[in-house]
Amino acid sequence: MTSYILKTLWRHRTRTLLTVTGAAVAMFVFCFVGSVQEGLRRLTSGADANRSLIVFQENRFCPTTSRLPEDYSGKIKQIPGVRDVMPIQVWTNNCRASLDIVVFNGADPQQIQSTRPLSLIEGSWQQFASQRDAAIIGRNIAQRRGLKTGDQFSIGDISVNVAGVFSSTVPSEENLIYTSLAFLQYTRGLDAAGLVTQHEVLLDEDADPDRVAADIDETLRAGSVATKTRRKGAFQASTLSDLVDLIGFAHWLGYACVGLVLSLVATTTVMSVQDRIKEYAVLQTIGVRPLRAMRLVLAESTLLCLVGGIAGTTLALAALGLGGFAIGAEGATIAFRPSISLAISGTLTSLVVGVVAGFAPAVQAATVPIVNALRQA
Repeated sequence: MTSYILKTLWRHRTRTLLTVTGAAVAMFVFCFVGSVQEGLRRLTSGADANRSLIVFQENRFCPTTSRLPEDYSGKIKQIPGVRDVMPIQVWTNNCRASLDIVVFNGADPQQIQSTRPLSLIEGSWQQFASQRDAAIIGRNIAQRRGLKTGDQFSIGDISVNVAGVFSSTVPSEENLIYTSLAFLQYTRGLDAAGLVTQHEVLLDEDADPDRVAADIDETLRAGSVATKTRRKGAFQASTLSDLVDLIGFAHWLGYACVGLVLSLVATTTVMSVQDRIKEYAVLQTIGVRPLRAMRLVLAESTLLCLVGGIAGTTLALAALGLGGFAIGAEGATIAFRPSISLAISGTLTSLVVGVVAGFAPAVQAATVPIVNALRQA
């Protein structure tokens, strides 16, 4: 009886369209919230989050306040369990939470190529390594700022030539700009000669991250600047602590969107059943069983919710893919990216909500007293 269900929905097409549109808008917001949560999980629990360490100045937070000697890297390399050390100078245009944060990471070009999962979409590594003021930029920031290879990009006291645009298997990397370490150290106004913001420590496979972190801080305790070493995931979670709380609250917004879809579709289905209560009595009179009547109503509510949910999910994934959105604070960024898991989550949520929303009206349609219903005007 698929044609019967479709004709029923088409008969009240204005109500059907409004219900589908409302469900689409709610699922659009639901998917955006889910994308933010996925981005935070990827950032704090990715493959390198627990196998690399960040050495930062003790009791400092914004990158501009952390000033560690560059020669600390030599002492760190001598600690058992350390495979390599990459000194990094970080500069950001805004230490507060922002949707258009620009983050520069200055490091040795060869170390960037060997340690970061980057793939150049355009440009060349050779130009980046040989030209002092050259930079490679993530495709998300290139998209937001309208940049391409050969352009010059300036912000604050920093001006770079774009030597390439890269993609990465780590979404947050696509919101960064990489330059050589010496360029950021000697840029006018930064006054960072011989200093770096942090040291990123790559560990051996069998090394204990917590033990190595404690050894690093103990070794550098006698130095000119005290340090605090943490796993990369824990460091980024601490850096984004305010945003973590905000994203945790947004989790409830996602549940509210699901509740909105449930209420909207349930209300529409109840109205549809009540308007056609005599029709369901006629169907039972000609031989349609109560369970069959229930399935008709459930199919109607599920179809409404599923069409709206798929439309909203598709629009959300398209917006996330084309927009290159990200939010960041204190030099760390959370990328909003579409994903297969997000698409599956949106579709399954729509399906379940459609079934739940139609259950009560379906019971009403299946248990309608035939004689009383037929006597209705």
